[in-house]
Amino acid sequence: MNKDSTIGITTRPGGAAAPEGFVAGGVACGVRGAGVLDLGLLFSERPCAAAAVFTRNEFKGAPLAVTREAVAAGGLRAVVVNSGNANAATGKKGVEDAYEMQGTAAEALGVEAGRVAVASTGVIGEHLPMDNVRAGIEAAAGKLSRDGTAFAEAILTTDTRTKEAVVEVEVGGRAVTVGGTAKGSGMIHPNMGTMLAFLTTDAAVEPECLRETLARATDRTFNRVTVDGDTSPSDTALLLANGAAGNEPLKVESPDYPAFAGAVESVARELSKEIARDGEGATRLVEVVVEGAADEETAAALAKSVVGSSLVKAAVFGEDANWGRVLTAMGYAGVPFDPDGLELWFGPVKVFEGAPVPHEVAEANAALSSGEVRISARLDAGTASATAWGCDLSYEYVRINGTYRS
Repeated sequence: MNKDSTIGITTRPGGAAAPEGFVAGGVACGVRGAGVLDLGLLFSERPCAAAAVFTRNEFKGAPLAVTREAVAAGGLRAVVVNSGNANAATGKKGVEDAYEMQGTAAEALGVEAGRVAVASTGVIGEHLPMDNVRAGIEAAAGKLSRDGTAFAEAILTTDTRTKEAVVEVEVGGRAVTVGGTAKGSGMIHPNMGTMLAFLTTDAAVEPECLRETLARATDRTFNRVTVDGDTSPSDTALLLANGAAGNEPLKVESPDYPAFAGAVESVARELSKEIARDGEGATRLVEVVVEGAADEETAAALAKSVVGSSLVKAAVFGEDANWGRVLTAMGYAGVPFDPDGLELWFGPVKVFEGAPVPHEVAEANAALSSGEVRISARLDAGTASATAWGCDLSYEYVRINGTYRS
């Protein structure tokens, strides 16, 4: 168990299955190959209020329509996920297969079909092997538990490790848990959420409050992570609240709402960082912090532009503290700022303050050599700040994506 006192988050097994009333499981059904976990189920013993955000890519996978419909109806009970096949660009049959996944999971779990969300991730343009998927769903339904490890493994594709986080807070005098499980390693540059992310809580939350909570958390976390500048057709983030903690249903104006919203954002932030850290071929997590902006939107745009720059990412990989690339990336972010009032740091080394600052180049380069790299920018336009996360760009990224289908 790892406790990060800065954000008050505990990273431990369980993830989305950690809150009371949730169970999960995962099995190998042959979508990704023999013996590889590739079918996961997440189930709530009670009906859940649900909120979701989806990719804004005009090209969307078939499961998104099914899940959007289920979320709009309210009262979700489960999520079924397969990896290895995105069920995208699969036409009418792909939609039929997504509904069949939903119906099979509902029957196996003893709930109505409209209470099940569906997600798929993997190769685009291939039909699902539905005989395998049906068998996998039935097998996973018999292996549900509070240990979410198998579920976390079953949703991975090129990821090298699972991504889980848990936060515990007090709401209305009751202990409340927020958990999350995500996958994502490549095709990460979301305009909604990040690949697949499933957040759960045993808090009781009014539906509109839940939607606002996820939307705000997404903007501050999932929408501020990038690996390669590509937005997937499968991106889905779900937040489910089953009320098992027994608190009075939260509203935005509730006294303890800020604590709950902070817990959700903390889980989403940790998952975002883990996705960036596990970027395809990555050797370093890159964190870009912008302070002193006129507003948060400006700060976020500048930070995202820097962390998404291929030239900045390559410079980090090569341990070359090329601050000109950072400045240039800020310049094309699409928001105004005054370079004359800008200060830049690589780690603890200041390299620019309206003009080049004398510094030890070797020391600045060394700031890029650790597993976590921090690039900081300070403006003189206000008090707003924002952080974005990404990774370096290595030779391995090209190798992985040059052979992805094979």
